Amino acid sequence: MKFEQRMYARLKFLDLMADLYESAFEDFFHRVMVTRYPNFLDVRTHGNLGDQGADGLTLHSRKLYACYAPQTGGASAVKTKFTKDLASAVRQRDGQFDTFVFVHNDRRGIHPQVATMLSTADSDHPALDFEQMGTRHIWQECMGLDLALAEDVLGSEIPVKPTVYGMGMDDLAPLLQHLKGLRAEADPLMELPQVREEKLDFNQLRGESRDDLLRGMRHTPLVEDFYAGGIRALEHDEVARGFRIFYEQVRREHADPDDVLWQLEMYVLGNERQRPQVHRAAWVVLAHFFFRCDIFEAPPSDWSPTGLVSVQP
Repeated sequence: MKFEQRMYARLKFLDLMADLYESAFEDFFHRVMVTRYPNFLDVRTHGNLGDQGADGLTLHSRKLYACYAPQTGGASAVKTKFTKDLASAVRQRDGQFDTFVFVHNDRRGIHPQVATMLSTADSDHPALDFEQMGTRHIWQECMGLDLALAEDVLGSEIPVKPTVYGMGMDDLAPLLQHLKGLRAEADPLMELPQVREEKLDFNQLRGESRDDLLRGMRHTPLVEDFYAGGIRALEHDEVARGFRIFYEQVRREHADPDDVLWQLEMYVLGNERQRPQVHRAAWVVLAHFFFRCDIFEAPPSDWSPTGLVSVQP
């Protein structure tokens, strides 16, 4: 999909999510996952059996999904639902899953008490892993679909039209706000984090693109500070996953590394011209995810820019 199509699809997705609660949310979640993963089982309630603690199962990754999408409800209601679903799944589906995924419709991210609840469950059930899946994660699954399948899931044609978007991923807006006050030039005495320039060589990034990434790298500790601790750390992982999915899509469509970076820049900023400080902040974001290997490829350990393979003694 072109950038404008992806942005249109995201707006359509968010519009849908705003009105999806309870069974309607579960139906949409099933539609996304069945389309995305052939091995996903959309579990339905059946008579006295109920759903045995699962709203979905993936056979290969052995994940069990439990949905909770009320129109209203506080953290205590969420905890009650989570505890009930987990107990039911452990009792009735023992040996069928290794990861319990709590799926919710909170667009603002996960509630602090829910994060604590997941951490406690992880300690209480050492044989299981626990994950949460909210709006960001469901959108990332939609991003993995081709155009025809995305149109089917969203129930809407995704047109091609020259629309201008002033912002790319709105999840990045707080981070850009945090970064845009940085100085145009970093302190020349600031220690530059260790950079494996082999990755720049391996991905054929040269000239201005290479210089912009290296300049941005001087400020990436600000990104680490922004995402440090608790819920922000979970958000960091989700944003990184989104970058990876988007990168893999555009890499299949564009052979030139500069074109890939241009698409990634629009992913952060949108396709509207931005003020210089916002543009600089976007390159700090790109440098951060580049050097932690969420975008572009890490060279093999035996690769060298000269093409000679190093031999280990």
